[in-house]
Amino acid sequence: MAKLGKRTKTAREGIDPKTQYGLDDAVKMVKERATAKFDETIEVSMNLGVDPRHADQMVRGVVSLPNGTGRSVRVAVFAKGDKADEAKAAGADIVGAEELAEAVQKGEINFDRCIATPDMMPIVGRLGKVLGPRGMMPNPRVGTVTPDVTKAVNDAKGGAVEFRVEKAGIIHAGVGKASFSESQLLENVKAFTDAVMKAKPVGAKGTYVKKVALTSTMGPGVRLDLSSVLSADA
Repeated sequence: MAKLGKRTKTAREGIDPKTQYGLDDAVKMVKERATAKFDETIEVSMNLGVDPRHADQMVRGVVSLPNGTGRSVRVAVFAKGDKADEAKAAGADIVGAEELAEAVQKGEINFDRCIATPDMMPIVGRLGKVLGPRGMMPNPRVGTVTPDVTKAVNDAKGGAVEFRVEKAGIIHAGVGKASFSESQLLENVKAFTDAVMKAKPVGAKGTYVKKVALTSTMGPGVRLDLSSVLSADA
């Protein structure tokens, strides 16, 4: 068994892995233990009682965090003509059509979020094998295939977080930085978990949310008391 470093041991002190903590306490504990030399990301992970291999149990969506994510998001937009101009004016980092698709096919992915106007989908559709595994494929359900590129770019830059359940039934996302205040993190965590609750699929059987944990990039995980974080019945 690997020997724990001094910093890891110190960070884990005072946290019982079997105890479920209230959200307020958990945020405080995670913030106090985010002592790396960089501004650590605070992340929420949720274990869901779904099997995403079944279409009626897929959980995905997008949520605008009230206090943003604290990170700079590079946005690419597939658009032509006036819509391309609109995307640039809104602050998109990369705007293009066929030439952008060719760059992506070659593995040149210099962006974090991808948006497309509906008329671009025949081109973007061919990039599914490249963008899909990275969770970047534009999708109308989460507002990234849209004629309103200004709103989509603003949302992406302003703290919109896309989420999608993984094979093991887990959803995780960054909901802020260690430098955020406790109240900012509390609001963001609640907004995220509420969005996941609202995205509950029709095929979900039994307990929908099994476990929720909060952690920082380099810190230990803290299990949350579900009643402190879920505003609807799980």
